[in-house]
Amino acid sequence: MTDVLQEIFKGIIDGDTPLTVSKVEEALKQGIDAETILNQGMVASMAEVGKLFEAGEFFVPEMMVSARAMQNGLNLLKPHLVKANVKSAGKVAAGTVQGDLHDIGKNLVCLMLEGAGFEIIDLGVNVTPQQFIDAIRTKGAEFIVMSALLTTTMTSMQDTITALKESGLRDKVRVMVGGAPVTEQYAAQIGADGYAPDASRAVTLAKRLMEI
Repeated sequence: MTDVLQEIFKGIIDGDTPLTVSKVEEALKQGIDAETILNQGMVASMAEVGKLFEAGEFFVPEMMVSARAMQNGLNLLKPHLVKANVKSAGKVAAGTVQGDLHDIGKNLVCLMLEGAGFEIIDLGVNVTPQQFIDAIRTKGAEFIVMSALLTTTMTSMQDTITALKESGLRDKVRVMVGGAPVTEQYAAQIGADGYAPDASRAVTLAKRLMEI
């Protein structure tokens, strides 16, 4: 890895947005291709952030700061990735389910998945089953990622999966669920493809589901 890519890697780990952005600019000026910057500088660093989180060395605030640094660097890189026709790891439609207005967990999952090379369609909060369906039909979402922070809104996950089945789209997407009251057992009960207890493991799960 070149010096400038190492500095991007370190900038993201440290959550240093100005350094990350300036080094992405420097890497582009040096003629390093956008895909290399993405994979070696960003995806690799966010994978390391995930490992640090799972090891108990990073907590949600550190992970959030790293993810923000990554996102700012990625915003600079995106036009170059489009120009180079670099394909995403998969297209994800993410949202907090109908009736629920919490978004911190969902936002962090979106940032971590974006850092892992996925294209994100952030549907926001209070997302209806129909909005998830529209994201598949009109935007080509391959993943549905649902978050719920209230036990009273968990039933909206079931409603969305039922709506996907009724619209004939269930077999065309992978469905992931998470949030404080959600469990692996509940995910299995409603017919989701997987459950992740945190943003780091959401990335691991999404990568695994892509291989199935």
